[in-house]
Amino acid sequence: MSTTERPRGNVRWVICALLFAAVVLSYVDRLVLPVLKPSLQAQYGWSEQGYANLAIWFQGAYGLAYVLFGRLVDRVGARIGYALAVTLWTIGHVAHVLFTSTLGMAFARVPLAIGEAGAFPAALAATGEWFPKSERALAIGIFNAGSNVGAIVTPLVVPVIAVTFGWRMAFIATGALTIVWLIAWLGFYRRPREHASVSAEELAWIESEPAERARPIAWRKLLALRQTWAYMLGRFLIDPVWWTFLFWLPDFFNRQYHVKMLDFGPPLVAVYLLADVGSIGGGWLSSRLLLRGWQTGRARKTAMFACALFALPIAFAAQAPSLWVAVLLIGLACAAHQGFSANVYALPGDLFPRGRAGSVIGLGGLSGALGGMIMAKFAGTILETLGSYQPIFLVASCAYLLALGVIHLLVPSYAPVATERIA
Repeated sequence: MSTTERPRGNVRWVICALLFAAVVLSYVDRLVLPVLKPSLQAQYGWSEQGYANLAIWFQGAYGLAYVLFGRLVDRVGARIGYALAVTLWTIGHVAHVLFTSTLGMAFARVPLAIGEAGAFPAALAATGEWFPKSERALAIGIFNAGSNVGAIVTPLVVPVIAVTFGWRMAFIATGALTIVWLIAWLGFYRRPREHASVSAEELAWIESEPAERARPIAWRKLLALRQTWAYMLGRFLIDPVWWTFLFWLPDFFNRQYHVKMLDFGPPLVAVYLLADVGSIGGGWLSSRLLLRGWQTGRARKTAMFACALFALPIAFAAQAPSLWVAVLLIGLACAAHQGFSANVYALPGDLFPRGRAGSVIGLGGLSGALGGMIMAKFAGTILETLGSYQPIFLVASCAYLLALGVIHLLVPSYAPVATERIA
């Protein structure tokens, strides 16, 4: 079958839809607290450093669990790995109702972080199982767009629930939705050869690239590879920017433009709609270039460069003359992040054999979380001492060009790992 021909059969896109729904739910669950933050901070007297410590605890647990789940997914596969992740994060999410202090909330954030850390390695493993390289970045871009949908839904729904039924019900109601998803996942997901609904033509398309049995690579071998460090450092540089958007955007709008909880919806919806466009557009661009015959590295880096340029204007967001100018600048940066990350996330699948990338993905998650912890401490200190988002947005504007430069220096030819180096 030609690489430009699409096969009949869409089971792989149903799988992608399930992955998309899971990302929506995970972002809803992790964003309930940031949306409620201005209200809870006023009600219970939280400090900026206390809230920053919440972010640090979340990201620390997330990063460590990402490594462990990357390894676990290599062993048990996407189906069981995702089921475990959803179960853990739901327990942690609902447990927020037991606490009112930032220290107490940290105890709930840890299992939430551990479970959500497992979601992305499992999703990338499922994408590796169900999509050939020419469609992989597009599929990643589509399910990763669920983060933006979750970010859109949360400020629209959560304030209404919190005002009507109390803030605790916001955690209970949103946490219950993951149970429905878990039932659908366990009922539908199978590997392509084990799925009764996959046509022979679709299976041939999925298996048009040679597959390899999933098994972990020794840490010492992974850490000796430039490809591993390209992914890790790329994540270290760009993930902190996204974490900052997730944890502090409602606070920025409240602090800078006096937007109240019930009014967060429109500006946050606009920001994350733009992010959705970037997520799908970044994945579509590199996939389109691959279908036109471009080399993989050239296609991925071209898409990343285009996205990095769109992030530059966020340097002026803290000085924007109006709320909606700030929304536009931040929305462009969110779109840039999602498009850039769709291509960075494709790197393990591009450069490592199928079934051997889970540990690399885990290390990348840890690296990104470490960067996020540093950024959270920086943001908390800046806001408590200067009270300004300007230094934070300056860092965000430069992160993507820097990340692309590091990736290019480490893997200029974007060459896959030689099999004998990880045997």
